[in-house]
Amino acid sequence: MRTRNIVLIIVLLVIAVVGARFWFNAKAPLNPAPAMPAVAKTNTPTALEFLASEVVTTEPTELRQMMQLTGTLRAVDQVTMKAKVAAEVRAVMVREGEAVAAGQIVVKLDTGEYDARVSQARGNLNNARAQLEIATKTRDNNLALVEKGFISKNALDNSASQYAAAKASVDAAQGALDIVLKSLNDTVSRSPISGLVSVRHVQPGEKVSIDSRLIEIVNLQKLELEAAVPSSEIARVAIGQKVELSVEGLSQHFDGKVVRINPSTQAGSRSVPVYVQVTNPQNLLRVGMFAEGRLLLSSKSGVMALPQSAVRKVNDSSFVFAIVNNKIERVPVTIGSTGLVGDDHHIEITSGLEFGAQVIRADMGNLTPGTPVRVNGTPKR
Repeated sequence: MRTRNIVLIIVLLVIAVVGARFWFNAKAPLNPAPAMPAVAKTNTPTALEFLASEVVTTEPTELRQMMQLTGTLRAVDQVTMKAKVAAEVRAVMVREGEAVAAGQIVVKLDTGEYDARVSQARGNLNNARAQLEIATKTRDNNLALVEKGFISKNALDNSASQYAAAKASVDAAQGALDIVLKSLNDTVSRSPISGLVSVRHVQPGEKVSIDSRLIEIVNLQKLELEAAVPSSEIARVAIGQKVELSVEGLSQHFDGKVVRINPSTQAGSRSVPVYVQVTNPQNLLRVGMFAEGRLLLSSKSGVMALPQSAVRKVNDSSFVFAIVNNKIERVPVTIGSTGLVGDDHHIEITSGLEFGAQVIRADMGNLTPGTPVRVNGTPKR
């Protein structure tokens, strides 16, 4: 009996659930309201953002044609002082790096031997002068005697010959004295130029022979760069052209100009040496420094020029990506010569753009014309 009641209750519950579901479906509308339509998506392109450094504004500028030069610096006035006589070094008055003036004594040699030679030469000169004095008196006396007829003409001629020989002896003795005096003076070495001592070859007490090196002196006020120019380019180089120099190890630039062009080519390379005079303010430059120069061949003022990276080339045509009305636009341009604006390589634009146009500086691939653009900051000029 209890089991039958449980079964009956379960059956009634099932009937109730089915009935409730049927009732709910009957209440639901036959045509349910359609869902809210989705908002249509637009295809508006996103604006590209460029930094100010990535955009350049065209303006009149100076485009320069330059030629690269390289070489080492050397002194125009440089001297190696050598011994003019053989002697012992008594004193060296200067050391490396010291400044010397033209005419300043730098080395003294021993003078003992040359003092003795001077004394000997003076003695010979005095003896010759005494002989000349005797010969002069004899000649004058014989001349008076000939006029009175006391002696023959031959006697007068003999006295005249003796006078001439005595006079020649005096001249020879004077020459010998001058030679030994010069040798004595050569024991003192004086700097022929003003400059700085670069090398000191001798020390006191050393014995030096003729042509032995004593001191090397350089003048840093006048330096020059010797650079080799290919023979195919030498026709573009002229005396007086300006050169901008950068020297290894120094941050600043130096000015120079072409002062000489070698009339012959170098063996092997077939290049022509060109000499550039360099200004040396504050003696910053030193002999032997490596330098790179840019020779100004020609310049154009008031031209339009863009960095090489801003100009794209397809086949035989060129174009740039410009910003027009805040959108990318592909603009065909006609290009001219290449050169430098400041330190950067540029290309001349002869047509296609107006001054004041904004151009994408860097190569950013194939940009789509019509794309909106936003520039952060003020573009460079």
